[in-house]
Amino acid sequence: MGRQSISLTEPNDRWLKSQVENKEYSSKSELINDLIRQARRQNVQIDWVRAKLERAENSGFTNDSKAQILKQSKALLNG
Repeated sequence: MGRQSISLTEPNDRWLKSQVENKEYSSKSELINDLIRQARRQNVQIDWVRAKLERAENSGFTNDSKAQILKQSKALLNG
């Protein structure tokens, strides 16, 4: 596992500490890793939406209904 040293602003450090103190996470490292995982999942969804938009722009339309697009998007988020 990689080891990093990072600097945090005071408000961010206080927030991280409060999450650990409230037993939401066992350590700041665990919380940081969870935040990174969430950001990575969000990027997957953004890339998917971007690809759908590009495909729609190139084709002029999509045959998928709003419900189908929403279902696919939720499936991606829940991975």
